[in-house]
Amino acid sequence: MGRWFYDNIIEPGKLPMLLALASFVLTFAVTRTVTRLIRAGRGPFRNITPGGLHIHHVVPGVVLTVVGGFGATGSGQYGLAAAGFAIVFGAGAGLVLDEFALIVHIDDVYWTEEGRKSVEVVVLAVALGALVLSGFSPLGVDTLTPEERQSRTVFLLTLALNFVLVLITLAKGKLRMALIGTLVPFVAVFGALRLARPGSLWARRCYRERPRARARAALRSYHHDRRWDRPRRRFQDLIGGAPDRPARSRDR
Repeated sequence: MGRWFYDNIIEPGKLPMLLALASFVLTFAVTRTVTRLIRAGRGPFRNITPGGLHIHHVVPGVVLTVVGGFGATGSGQYGLAAAGFAIVFGAGAGLVLDEFALIVHIDDVYWTEEGRKSVEVVVLAVALGALVLSGFSPLGVDTLTPEERQSRTVFLLTLALNFVLVLITLAKGKLRMALIGTLVPFVAVFGALRLARPGSLWARRCYRERPRARARAALRSYHHDRRWDRPRRRFQDLIGGAPDRPARSRDR
């Protein structure tokens, strides 16, 4: 185990990446635990409100991310400094992405339906970080042989093809598949070949005069959302807590 860790993590310079990812996950988990306790009125934790102003944890998160990012950039891949700044960066990124929905909506939507975006982004960030840590390179460069890497033509064609597939997947309204497809080209191929989601740029441009394609896309999207929406929501509630229920309007 020690030899594997040295050959696959320490020697390639991936230890800062591992520490940053671990710090990111741990910070997010601790932050969500504390906020859920505050929401339930349990424990000694309270919101920070100096002078009546609620300081969201995205504020210290931005500071830690900037310090850790610049420090990690200047300290290289090895040494205690690189490891320390990686931990700082991961902690800051965990605080920032935990309130990603707040940044998008410029509003305190932490415990609303819109706040689920924060959990989605965190899960996606962890998945992408784990793929990079596992050795996947952007646009599938790691799949090329040493001989193919030496050939500029093959190298550039591979980059261009994978980049086009990612753009097509993105235009079809499949953001998660497009992001993962930058590291795993097969995912981008799958997303590019599938029907576009209704309302996406691809559907508006290419299905405008194809009513059957529009109908098939809408039907497939409906069945997909119906099949996966409830498990996805349960998973998000397990990680980040269930959002507040909207208040019911009363008859007057």
